[in-house]
Amino acid sequence: WLTTTTAESVAPADTGDYIDSMFEGGADVVFTTSFGYLEPTVNKASDWPNKMLYHCSGGPLPYKQITGKEFQSKNTGFYFADFYQIYYLNGLVAGALTKSDKIGYVAAHTTSEVVRHLDAFMLGAKEVNPDVKMKVIETGAWYNPGASTTAANTLISWGADAIAFTVDSPAVVQACQSHYEETGERVYTFSHYTPMLSQGPDVVVSGQLVHWEKLYEDLLLKARAGVVENFQHWRLLHSGAVQMGSTWEDKINPEFVDDLKAVTISDPVYGDINVYDLIMKRLDQFKQLRVNIHPFTGPIRDRDGNLRLKDGEVLPQDNLRWGMDWYIEDTIPPE
Repeated sequence: WLTTTTAESVAPADTGDYIDSMFEGGADVVFTTSFGYLEPTVNKASDWPNKMLYHCSGGPLPYKQITGKEFQSKNTGFYFADFYQIYYLNGLVAGALTKSDKIGYVAAHTTSEVVRHLDAFMLGAKEVNPDVKMKVIETGAWYNPGASTTAANTLISWGADAIAFTVDSPAVVQACQSHYEETGERVYTFSHYTPMLSQGPDVVVSGQLVHWEKLYEDLLLKARAGVVENFQHWRLLHSGAVQMGSTWEDKINPEFVDDLKAVTISDPVYGDINVYDLIMKRLDQFKQLRVNIHPFTGPIRDRDGNLRLKDGEVLPQDNLRWGMDWYIEDTIPPE
């Protein structure tokens, strides 16, 4: 019952023209899949009141922040794969495996989304290794393999031996693999969005992966039934739309399981536990509909020593998703 059409490499300024073209061609629902398409997507909705638009990664609050106008569209919704739980889990990995106590992060932009992810990664790392420090480099582009490679190599030169990233290419993974092949020194890294183990078979430990099809299936079946949902759809681990994995089959690259089992920490609930088992227990907790653990639970201090969350206090979801502009202590932010 479903037919689709796509357009690639669309400049934000051309978003409205493509939306018009797709609706004129008979489409009932249009998905716009880059943050830069937010404003033109919402603005076009009023021209097509009997059609449905969904924007990936935006929402009513960022629309207001960008335009200064209240979001009032009845036929625009939003959706996103939210990775902060998985970045936290991969932070546990990095904290356990680092030998230099230095980890790195390649960030496309320092939007709330990316800062949320890198902060979660750092929280996990510090839970396992309180001495760890993290350096962040911003590339200024979602897709720029050259800049991502340069950033990864800069972090490696600084001493980082575990690097995560939020950019839309496997360049960081490839840089870590090349470094291993040239020097024999392992810099651990993590897939992003899709499995990248083939790009870094000796360095990819895990990753944060997304099943976009689960989001589209949900939204399109509702649209077929005439249901319009003009709000923000977040998908965390319990939804099944995101997963931790070095591949679709393996949560952790089997090559590194024993290394994680060899590191033991003292947990307030589980007592002495190896990091691999802790990750699996946390993963099971996050998959529950009623999650009883949150990475952003105080006490948490920022890089300037300010107490951001008191003991037991949990960061509100709106602040986490749209207001993350601060870094966890011992983070070196972009220059």
